Amino acid sequence: MTTTTTETETQFAQQLFDAYQTQHALTMADFTDTVADEDAAYRVQAQLTTLKNQPVGGYKVSLTSEETQKMFDAQAPLYGAQVSNHFLAAPTTVRLGQLMTPLVEVELVFKAKEKLSPDDSLEDLRHKTTVAPGLELPDSRFADWFPDLPKNLVVADAAVGGLVVYGEERDTDQQFASVDAVATVKCSLTHDNEHLKDGVASEVLGNPLKSLHWLVGKLAAQGKSLTAGQRVSSGTFVLPPFLTAGHWQADFDQDLGSVQLDVTND
Repeated sequence: MTTTTTETETQFAQQLFDAYQTQHALTMADFTDTVADEDAAYRVQAQLTTLKNQPVGGYKVSLTSEETQKMFDAQAPLYGAQVSNHFLAAPTTVRLGQLMTPLVEVELVFKAKEKLSPDDSLEDLRHKTTVAPGLELPDSRFADWFPDLPKNLVVADAAVGGLVVYGEERDTDQQFASVDAVATVKCSLTHDNEHLKDGVASEVLGNPLKSLHWLVGKLAAQGKSLTAGQRVSSGTFVLPPFLTAGHWQADFDQDLGSVQLDVTND
């Protein structure tokens, strides 16, 4: 992958950053030809991350189910770098005004206990990480983005990164006796005590550890790495609803616990 950004890519990254700061949404149609391919989109994302001038706290992996890949005409996942202060420990409160047009996803959030290698097996990753229940709040700098935003614009926009709320973190190899057990996690999502959706971890590339493995390999191919302390929101169990004010809760089985999030209208 070429790492040198073109003038057009640099300008696009600045426009995304301005939208990120001002919350004035961009119009999709104005940018459909701005990024030539996925490599260009990742160059824009890298420039956008630099403009944020904050530590990278981790990554989110998107398009991890057959359903979402079809929606965005993709054959593989994609990732977005997330700054550290966008990872929030539950329980927490978020203002709708912090975001633009956010969704709600149910995820497992892994944290690297040491630098991860593309040579790591799924079993290695089970030993080298912690795991926590999570709610991810995807968001975009484009108006009317879901589910119509072109894939390369999703990539450029930090994989429509918003916020990641995570629950109690435990050693993955203590929480799960095997790699296969990770795929069997089930979750229920509620809003103001109204049941909305149920999901299962196998929706995430068959196993969320496969999502983590994909990310480590993708980063390595771009000369990057996942280092100790960085977190990964590994992919949604459910097709996401839009975020609204109220009390959101995701309850996970297998003693993973719950994640609670209050959203205010301001």
